[in-house]
Amino acid sequence: MSDGVRERLAGLGLRLPEVSPPKGAYVPAVRTGRYVFVAGQIPLTGGELTVTGRVGAEVTVERAAELSRQCALAALAAVDSVAPLESLVRVVKVVGYVSSAPGFTRQASVVDGASELFVEVFGDAGRHARSAVGVEILPLDAPVEIEIVVEVTPRPLGDAL
Repeated sequence: MSDGVRERLAGLGLRLPEVSPPKGAYVPAVRTGRYVFVAGQIPLTGGELTVTGRVGAEVTVERAAELSRQCALAALAAVDSVAPLESLVRVVKVVGYVSSAPGFTRQASVVDGASELFVEVFGDAGRHARSAVGVEILPLDAPVEIEIVVEVTPRPLGDAL
């Protein structure tokens, strides 16, 4: 289903970033059977946080949606580190956490940045179930964090776990 995924990324002017080393005691992605679970991705550029602050205060909704898109691209890189991106069957679930200023209620608009990227890259296979959650603060004062679950094609019999 994802034949040409790298060409579609290039056509959008995008490329997969390097997978960021974990900032704690976890791994970026885990494959189990037909599913890949990706740890929450924050917007990093060169290993450093791209922007800090809360959405609705220091960070605009538009900028946060761009950062959400950046996180989604990092999540795809994490998938690719454990299963070739070409083996992706569909994006199953997206959870977006938005560091929100008091009274901010547009979390869904922020997470749309990630959701729209998946549809642009994978078409209908990029449509997914989703949660958009407002939180007081995220690790390193990140404005947004995205985690995903994807389905991939089964491994051929005899392949190692």
